Amino acid sequence: MNNTQEMLANEPVGKLLMKYSIPAIIGMMVNALYNVVDRIFIGNIPDVGPLAITGVGVTLPIMTILLAFAMLVGIGATTNISIKLGQGKRNDAEKIIGNTITLSVIVGATLTIIGIVFGNNILSLFGASEGSMYYAKAYINIILVGAVFNILAFALNSTIRGDGSPKIAAMIMVVGCSTNIVLDAVLIFVFKMGIQGAAVATVISQAVTAIWALSYYLRGKSNLAFKKENLKLDASIIKTIFAIGCAPFSMQIAASLVQVISNNSLKAYGGDLAIGSMATIMSIMMIFLMPLFGINQGAQPIIGFSYGAKRYDRAKKAFMMSLAAGTVVLLIGALVIQLCPQVVVRLFNPDQELMGITINGIKKYGLMLPIVPISILGSNYIQSVGKAKEAMLLSLLRQVILLVPMILILPKFMGLDGVWYAQPVSDFIAVIITALILVKEFKSYKKIQDEAEYVEAYM
Repeated sequence: MNNTQEMLANEPVGKLLMKYSIPAIIGMMVNALYNVVDRIFIGNIPDVGPLAITGVGVTLPIMTILLAFAMLVGIGATTNISIKLGQGKRNDAEKIIGNTITLSVIVGATLTIIGIVFGNNILSLFGASEGSMYYAKAYINIILVGAVFNILAFALNSTIRGDGSPKIAAMIMVVGCSTNIVLDAVLIFVFKMGIQGAAVATVISQAVTAIWALSYYLRGKSNLAFKKENLKLDASIIKTIFAIGCAPFSMQIAASLVQVISNNSLKAYGGDLAIGSMATIMSIMMIFLMPLFGINQGAQPIIGFSYGAKRYDRAKKAFMMSLAAGTVVLLIGALVIQLCPQVVVRLFNPDQELMGITINGIKKYGLMLPIVPISILGSNYIQSVGKAKEAMLLSLLRQVILLVPMILILPKFMGLDGVWYAQPVSDFIAVIITALILVKEFKSYKKIQDEAEYVEAYM
């Protein structure tokens, strides 16, 4: 048993959760800032800010699709690495690292080609108007060119955490984001590149992140060794990566579908500015939700290892502690949104009409924020113990099965407000269902332990 395995097996769960979660939270916050900083700078471009941020809003479904594929590879690989280490299968874990690198490059290159070739049709479908098409296309074409860096950076950063080096993963993300912020300011306002400057800044910063993460393995300082022969794709490894990664992938693809439907509803009931408002709302929500996703990632290797080692009490304790922390974070977020939304909304654009629509929207959109951790962390728990089908169902429940009908139905009776209320209504129902599934899962552990004790007593 190596140091990482010994730590996951024996250290107190609370200490482990902090050790893994804090760097992951930093990493996720930094990852969010890639998009948030872009939108802040873009929204404040003189004269064209409101329309430019609307153009970015139109591209949100594409950005979410890129994140979906990054999660498919990265989270799928990391979960399997944790489970393999819990089972003592180090060589299998190292094979996953090599396959992750190759898979990231292939997936990224494929997305670049598809996105650029069919760009105009995709953007029109996603809600671009004649006024916002120019800004949407100028931004997303450059982002798509860097898709390989995007996928590789996320995937390897995730595996580095699973490799037992969460601090290094966080440091890589901080440097990447800092690069993005500096380049945003320089390219947009000094070199007057506008929205294209924001996209170039993002691609360069993601390239820095990807190259540094790759060098972590290539320099031979990683806990899991990089071997060239493991770069050759193995069908069985790809299958296991996709099986686990399918749940977060489905959640993000579902989110992209919702964004498309939402953009078209926003366009119909509120016009271009409503789409710009949603882009701002999603950015603010990202700031509050990313710590929760960081807690998710911090808990994942603990849960995965504990479950693989049949330490169900530790797996459950990791979930309960992460749930408590996540609830506190989102409760603070909810209070900020309800009591002083103008403070955060003004950062993205000072236009009074756009601010009015956004403030009205975010107060309704964020109503269920304090209970959302049950749904998100619950789905992650089921995913982390290797139950891909159940995790996928929970993810789709919140983002598609409930949310899409709400977006289609509520605006018919409530107009633009119906789009804002669709998410909290869906969240409330999803939380109840997720809680019931978790209770059933936890009860099954007692039955397994009782059976094991019975067999041991009579052997």
